[in-house]
Amino acid sequence: MESRPEKLPRPGVPALDEILGRAFPVLDDGLVRVVDYMGDDAAIVQAARVSYGSGTKKTSDDRSLIRYLLRHRHTTPFEMCSLKLHVRVPMDAWRQWIRHRTASINEYSTRYSVAINSAQQTAGDQWRTQAVDNKQGSGSFLDRDTGTILSASEKAHQDSTRKLYQDRIDQGVAREQARKDLPLCTYTEAYWKMDLHNLLHFLALRMDSHAQKEIRDYATVIGQEIVARWVPMTWEAFHDYRFGAMYFSRIESGIIAAIGKGEAEEANTLAKAAGWLKPARNGGLVPNRERLEFSEKLRQLNLQIPWEQ
Repeated sequence: MESRPEKLPRPGVPALDEILGRAFPVLDDGLVRVVDYMGDDAAIVQAARVSYGSGTKKTSDDRSLIRYLLRHRHTTPFEMCSLKLHVRVPMDAWRQWIRHRTASINEYSTRYSVAINSAQQTAGDQWRTQAVDNKQGSGSFLDRDTGTILSASEKAHQDSTRKLYQDRIDQGVAREQARKDLPLCTYTEAYWKMDLHNLLHFLALRMDSHAQKEIRDYATVIGQEIVARWVPMTWEAFHDYRFGAMYFSRIESGIIAAIGKGEAEEANTLAKAAGWLKPARNGGLVPNRERLEFSEKLRQLNLQIPWEQ
C-alpha cells in the first residue's frame, strides 16, 4: 500500500510575522508595511533542490547554496518567494516606482474616491541643487535661508491647489476631472506585490546612491527593515554579490590585467581602442562616461589610473 505524501507546513518567518501590519514611516507622511508574504530562505533552497531531492539540510549548506545561486545569477528559485506591501508615497516617486513592471499593483483611485489630503513637504535644509555631471540627479544642498523661502512658497502652492481641487469637488465637478491640477507631491496609496528576484532588482537600483533620495528612502526601509528580516541569508548574499559588488566589462578587465602587470602603456592602448581617450580641442580628454565610471572603480581599488599619470 502506497503511503500518502506528507503534509507540508506553510513556511513562516517569526521575525517578519512580528512586523506584519506595522507601518514604517518614510518621508513626512509616507509609510511602508508588510501585508503578506510567501516563502523564506528555505523555500529558495527547496526550489533549487527539487530536481534531485532534499539533499542536505544543514543551515550552512543552505547558506552556501543561496550564495551560489545569487553569485551565478540562477534567478528562478528566488521567484518562489513573494512579498505584498501597502505603501503610501508621493506621486512623483510613485512614477519611478511603477516603472518596475514585474509587480502586481492596485492603487488608490482618485476617480472613485477623493484624493488623499496630504502632500510631501520639503524641509528648509533639504532642497538640492541640480547635479553638474548628471542630468537627472541632485548635487549639494542649498543653504537653509534659501531653502526656508522655497519651503514657504511650496506650502502656499500646495494649499492653493488643494483648495482649488476641493472647490471643484464642492461644486459637483467629477472627481476624475477635478484632480487634474493636483501636484505630483500629493500622496497616493497602493498594494504592491513582487517576487523576491524582481524585488532584489528593484532594491539594487533604488537603494543605489544615484537614485532619487525620496524613492531611495523607501527602498532602504523595504530592504533593511523588511527583506533583511524575511530572508536574512539572501539579504547577506545580495549585499556581498550584488549591492556591494563591483562589476567589470571585458574592456575594464583587460585594462586591470595590464595595470596588474605594470604595463601602463598597454592599458592606455586598450582605453584608446575603446574610444575613451579622445583628445579635447582645449587640451585634456573629451568627457567619456565609461572612462569616468571606470576611473572611479580604480580609485576605490587603490589602483593607478594610467591616463592620469
